[in-house]
Amino acid sequence: MADTTTFTIDGDDGSTDGIDVPAGLLELLAEGDESPAETLGDLALLSCAQQVHAISHHSQGEPDEEVRAIEEETMALFEERFGRSFAEMTGHSH
Repeated sequence: MADTTTFTIDGDDGSTDGIDVPAGLLELLAEGDESPAETLGDLALLSCAQQVHAISHHSQGEPDEEVRAIEEETMALFEERFGRSFAEMTGHSH
């Protein structure tokens, strides 16, 4: 089995989880001199943005007000972290 790197995720509510990734994966995906933790953080936020986008725009029916608010906040945090919008970064907009 390949070498792995383990990360621990701590929630504000006291919950924790761990994730193992191949040791070279985050180095492969890093932009510039990002640390492995920063790279994993980028991937986590990107995944969350993709998921909420799909729920809001590619599911049956119209999203309710709560889902729209969650998407709006997620996209604001995304733009704050990456310096550009989800639409700009992915080439996908509505």
